Amino acid sequence: MEPGNGTQHLEFLLLGLAEDPELQTLLFGLFLSMYLVTVLGNLLIILATISDSHLHMPMYFFLSNLPFVDTCFTSTTIPKILVNIQTQSKAIIYAGCITQIHFFVLFTVLDDFLLTVMAYDRFVAICHPLHYMVIMNCRLCGLLVLVSWVVSVLHALLQSLMILQLSFCTDLDIPHFFCELNQVVQCACSDTFLNDVVIYFAALLLAVGPLTGILYSYCKIVSSIHAISSAQGKYKAFSTCASHLSVVSLFYGTSIGVYLSSPVTQNSRSIATASGMYTVITPMLNPFIYSLRNKDIKSALRNSLRKIKVSIVRKLNKCP
Repeated sequence: MEPGNGTQHLEFLLLGLAEDPELQTLLFGLFLSMYLVTVLGNLLIILATISDSHLHMPMYFFLSNLPFVDTCFTSTTIPKILVNIQTQSKAIIYAGCITQIHFFVLFTVLDDFLLTVMAYDRFVAICHPLHYMVIMNCRLCGLLVLVSWVVSVLHALLQSLMILQLSFCTDLDIPHFFCELNQVVQCACSDTFLNDVVIYFAALLLAVGPLTGILYSYCKIVSSIHAISSAQGKYKAFSTCASHLSVVSLFYGTSIGVYLSSPVTQNSRSIATASGMYTVITPMLNPFIYSLRNKDIKSALRNSLRKIKVSIVRKLNKCP
């Protein structure tokens, strides 16, 4: 079967969804509630960082980008899951699958890069505090985010174009609730050697590379914190990194766990549950981690919610 001919009319079956109607109803409510919490939580973080002038700093500039990426990240998978559950279907068309892969890869890599950039920001803030505002100027912050976007878009485009060159025949079953790149490549009936090489090389370059940068930054941060004489100074320095470190641990811990467990187990339900940890749970928890562990964010959120409440009350009072 030639790509671009019959391939485009194919459908993939997402086996990660439950078949029991009662369980599907439960999953629909669960996914919908988690999606709404994710979107609302991340939008509140964005609103807080934009509306509060005290948060117009490099650290919060990067933080305002992360919730946006997390919202887009979950939006590539959950809406399709909800549609499939509602229509009692497991199918996703070829074009939809490729599109889902493209945006999923894009926002996964972008999430990874933003976490790395935020680690560098904390490194400069703690290890070079006197030069922080000089080093982390507006131009550098904008450039770091722009480069992250450009690399992520190019990588996602490369992976999508390479999948378009593959031919698919039968056994188009994917043991996930979304089109996962490796699983789709394994469904191809044409040679996938080049795809596998690019996937593993990209994983080494775009996942291990940023992780190495994060670990190096925190090694320097720990060393600098250890050199601080007062216990209060050490606590204050570490508290600025606690939220970011928690998000990094959650992101890498769940994603690495999924890819280590996938070759071991062939149970589609187990694989889907594991993949749900970093595709759904992690983006949902990120706003809570940052809001609960950061006093500035909590204060900004209270002010934003107060303004929204006042605005709603004024509009209601104007109504006849």
